[in-house]
Amino acid sequence: MAITDVNAYAHLTDADVEALGAELDALRREVESDLGMRDVRYLRRTILAHRVLEIAGRAALLGSHRRSLWFLGTAALSLSKIIENMELGHNVMHGQWDWMNDPEIHSTSWEWDMVCASPHWKHSHNFIHHKYTNIIGLDDDVGYKLLRVTRDEPWQPKRLLQPLSNIMLAATFEWGIALHDLALGDVINGTKSKEVAYPQIKEFLLKVARQIGKDYVLYPALTGPNFKHTLTANLTANLVRNVWAYLVIFCGHFPDGAEKFTLESLDHETPGQWYLRQMLGTANFDSGPALAFLSGNLSYQIEHHLYPDLPSNRLPEIAVRVRELCVKYDLPYTTGPMSVQYLQTLRTINKLALPDRFLKATADDAPETASERRFADLAQRSRGLKTAIADLAAQRRAARKARRASR
Repeated sequence: MAITDVNAYAHLTDADVEALGAELDALRREVESDLGMRDVRYLRRTILAHRVLEIAGRAALLGSHRRSLWFLGTAALSLSKIIENMELGHNVMHGQWDWMNDPEIHSTSWEWDMVCASPHWKHSHNFIHHKYTNIIGLDDDVGYKLLRVTRDEPWQPKRLLQPLSNIMLAATFEWGIALHDLALGDVINGTKSKEVAYPQIKEFLLKVARQIGKDYVLYPALTGPNFKHTLTANLTANLVRNVWAYLVIFCGHFPDGAEKFTLESLDHETPGQWYLRQMLGTANFDSGPALAFLSGNLSYQIEHHLYPDLPSNRLPEIAVRVRELCVKYDLPYTTGPMSVQYLQTLRTINKLALPDRFLKATADDAPETASERRFADLAQRSRGLKTAIADLAAQRRAARKARRASR
């Protein structure tokens, strides 16, 4: 099932893991000491690009009865919302720009353009997800309480609808994120007190009213007779932003090689083991500058999880150093084309909709679920995880060849 002994799974000694942690700490200090005006210029230009695109989109939609202007306005507005959501909202609220001491661009004051209230997201994402990344039973981002993405969660008949639930989640991703921290199921069954829940629900409803009023009443009304066309444009832009955010997040957390962990793995977890868990539990996808920008630099999900509060524009250069550390400590660096990462994720979601008896791989050695027990039959300890995976594959190939030869 999930990984219990992180060091054993990685085939590293305690000293190796602590040395890895020390090198990652040193890399953090190096980047922090170098932050300055080039980072500020990057952020200011990003904010300017977002605002220019939004203004251009809103202006084009004044003539949204014309198909060309509808497409132009919708495209500009979609890009604006993607930039605001991924490169600004997500990263600003992580505290990546708090070092600037600008009260308008600060994790405590930023409110993003989606139905999720920022305090709720910061609790479920910054505190829970990034602290307890992929810990089964603690990190609700493992499947978002809706999808079964590991065999550590027992199969239930409702999982047969998982392929459809996945499509619905993609289209309404901002609503899934908004409801995530409310934990309404816990309110209903009494495990979350009304004293805690009601203020959160009120804050959520106020944010929803604000977003619906802005996108589906105010802005369409400002275009006069084009109300209906502008309304559909805003709906489309939000749909595009939702699907894009879903793709980026899922490609960073559920492809093959993004491992899950048991509660026991937290026992006496050291800083080095926390770093190692982030490296093993996340995945990147290949990107050039444009794709990285539009993903909020979350194409570097591994680096983001190692340093969630470092500015996103620094992640590409950090990635070079992290790759070098993976080579040094013989660790896999999980990445690939975005299409491949998502197809692996989609295969996992659709496969785990079925009962376990229909699955071929073992619960300890499947593409989506692995543990240190996958190496139980390995003839000898490997020098690191990357070599161990290769050694195990070679040993199995040799065994298959021997069986064929004996027939």
